[in-house]
Amino acid sequence: MKRSRSAELFAAAKNFIPGGVNSPVRACRSVGCDPLFITRASGSRLYDADDNVYVDFVGSWGPMILGHAHPQVVEAVTAAAGLGTSYGAPTPAEIDLAAMVVEALPSVEKVRFVNSGTEATMSAVRLARGYTGKKGIVKFDGCYHGHADSFLVKAGSGVLTLGIPGSPGVPEDIVKNTISIPYNDIGTLEETLRRHSHDLACVIVEPVAGNMGVVPPEPGFLHKLRQLTRELSIVLVFDEVITGFRLSYGGAQEMFGVNPDLTCLGKIIGGGLPVGAYGGKREIMDCVAPDGPVYQAGTLSGNPLAMAAGIATLKLLQQPGVYERLNDKAAQFAAGLSEVARKTGVPVTLNRVGSMMTGFFTAMAVTDYETAMQADAARYALHYRQMLEDGVYLAPSQFEAAFVSLAHSEEDLERTLQLTESSFKKLLGK
Repeated sequence: MKRSRSAELFAAAKNFIPGGVNSPVRACRSVGCDPLFITRASGSRLYDADDNVYVDFVGSWGPMILGHAHPQVVEAVTAAAGLGTSYGAPTPAEIDLAAMVVEALPSVEKVRFVNSGTEATMSAVRLARGYTGKKGIVKFDGCYHGHADSFLVKAGSGVLTLGIPGSPGVPEDIVKNTISIPYNDIGTLEETLRRHSHDLACVIVEPVAGNMGVVPPEPGFLHKLRQLTRELSIVLVFDEVITGFRLSYGGAQEMFGVNPDLTCLGKIIGGGLPVGAYGGKREIMDCVAPDGPVYQAGTLSGNPLAMAAGIATLKLLQQPGVYERLNDKAAQFAAGLSEVARKTGVPVTLNRVGSMMTGFFTAMAVTDYETAMQADAARYALHYRQMLEDGVYLAPSQFEAAFVSLAHSEEDLERTLQLTESSFKKLLGK
């Protein structure tokens, strides 16, 4: 495929933007190529600056559950933009979307909108600290909760992809209050929480890890986490920025039957526009200013365009049978990928929960950060480049999720399976 225009744009971008990108994984360094510059998208397709067409399994890293440029979402955003793009004041749409979130998630009685997943998690942890009067937090190795200082300890996503152990610029005085432990390790979880409970404000977790690749919770892990945090008076925070409204209309907490104290949301609730939210029990949320002493603010929070896109998206997701169709489609696709791996002999472990999945290039079961690190990232990089050349757009990192959307057709998925088989055979030199 010709990519000369993308190459020109990347060269120009590096003159003005660090690394030529506004988020590190987009630079595609871990997969050994330069990034595509995308000019438009529709349904399951992306179009780059050289007019190449790709079937998209990134979906803007998760929010495009309906596919790109869904007509009803575009119509809602266009109508909202015609009335003004930002007011810095309350709007009726904020109430409408907040009510939809509260109705969808039984654990959430009040919700505050922000502008990103990082803002949501950062604010939730501050709130937990303010509510409890304690300062320590526990997170899990390989789980990524945005780029706030407290979270850049054994983090997933871009930090993991780039091989960065943490980040310069993060003071030791801040991260000393963060304890990172293995995901899915109930023994270490219980020992850590009991030992440090006197100083732990919260435990924050991706209920389904999605930033070291997709790693589902082991049976009983989330329930034990809920039991321990309740017993020890520690706030339990679910980071559902990816899983919220993705795995089911009620997110991972509905799927697994575990209600946290606070929930962080993003991505789908803004229909692809910049958005985040955190919400939870009334008594905790009433500690947020102006009702309480925990300060958090944002000029663009509750932006009318994002609210309009979110409302339109959630209304479409409320239609009967939506998640059954989506998850069945993803299950069939995942089964096809596993069969391709078996048939070709390429060692791949495929983890899937709902419509999100990762194929790890390893024969080992992937259940945590350490086993995820056994995947052959170099082999994934070659597979990525081969699939890209054939018009399939995957995440430019072994340690990210692939997303199936409602816009993916049977033809899209079948063609991708055929191309995957061809790529796997090339990996083996066949």
